[in-house]
Amino acid sequence: MSNTIATDVETLFRPFPFGRVNLPNRLVMAPMTRSKSPGNVPGAEVAAYYRRRAEGGVGLIVTEGTHPDFRGAHGSPDVPNFFGAALSGWQRVVDEVHGAGGFIIPQIWHVGSVRKKGVGPDPDEAIVGPSAVMHPVHLSRGEPPPGAEIPEAMTQADIDACVGAYRQAAVDAVATGFDGIEIHGAHSYLIDQFFWSVTNQRQDAYGGNLAQRTRFATEIVAAMRAAVPEDFPIVFRFSQWKSGDYNHKMAASAEELDSFLQPLVEAGVDIFHCSTRRFNDPEFSGSDLNLAGWTKKLTGKPSITVGSVGLDNDFLRTFGGQEARKAGLDDLIRRMENNEFDLVAIGRALLSDPAWVQKIRTGREAEVIEFTRDYLQKLA
Repeated sequence: MSNTIATDVETLFRPFPFGRVNLPNRLVMAPMTRSKSPGNVPGAEVAAYYRRRAEGGVGLIVTEGTHPDFRGAHGSPDVPNFFGAALSGWQRVVDEVHGAGGFIIPQIWHVGSVRKKGVGPDPDEAIVGPSAVMHPVHLSRGEPPPGAEIPEAMTQADIDACVGAYRQAAVDAVATGFDGIEIHGAHSYLIDQFFWSVTNQRQDAYGGNLAQRTRFATEIVAAMRAAVPEDFPIVFRFSQWKSGDYNHKMAASAEELDSFLQPLVEAGVDIFHCSTRRFNDPEFSGSDLNLAGWTKKLTGKPSITVGSVGLDNDFLRTFGGQEARKAGLDDLIRRMENNEFDLVAIGRALLSDPAWVQKIRTGREAEVIEFTRDYLQKLA
């Protein structure tokens, strides 16, 4: 990757049709947990935070992960809900973003067996997952940390109730005025735990090979699709890597990836958000295509790429204590011009500089505020 930001960024600023609206550009704010919603309700500070990104020119905002109304969803303190009193807070967020001329969708997120006891509005609530298997992230440093337990395997009644909670979230997203919705099916949280053979050892219709392990997700997608207008986009985020195994390949080949993606397409996914640590990494040997490129090629659906855009190292190094510096966009633009993917999600660069998009567009890259790790803890 070049170490200067490209000056020819026109391809990033083409409009893109998104349901009933046209996005002004191809740049998306990636979902990033902020933990700034006391009582699990987003307040004025959170609304202003999102408004600043809309004012800064972001084409589409994906909110931080927000929890559906099914038990055991919370994994961190002060993360917003997407039900009950929190919906009025989200209404304020939507109004602020729309008032600034922006577009926004919520990400619906259940953490599943990653959760530890003591977290959330009901600290003693059961930890749930597809199987009674402790999540590998709890075992990565030897003894499980306090609060980590073997989860309860979800029953059919649990699965049906959880699907219903996601459906209701879609209904509420429409009613609140959001422009679409994203399902968090990545990073070995609940939905991805059904995908991953390590955490899904079920012998029923929700287990089996990779294609069969998509059943829980496809039921969620289909229920949401049936509950919202046809022009209300459903975005599905997935990842090959898993928390606790960052080099994992859920699909080892393009053929296996296709078997995973097709049931989700049939269920009603409109756009795939393909989570990688570095957008410029080829996904399979013998091809330069990244994960978003392969996903678009296999499904014909629009895709979003993400991973270290505008920065010189990935999020793992940031969480490990390393700082990230500004990096060029030439490789990103080359891939966009090759029509490899349709949209680009930016994470950490937007935490430090709400106006990152506007500055890139107007050639003021020298004015971009450098990302530092302290921005993980504040709402700039």
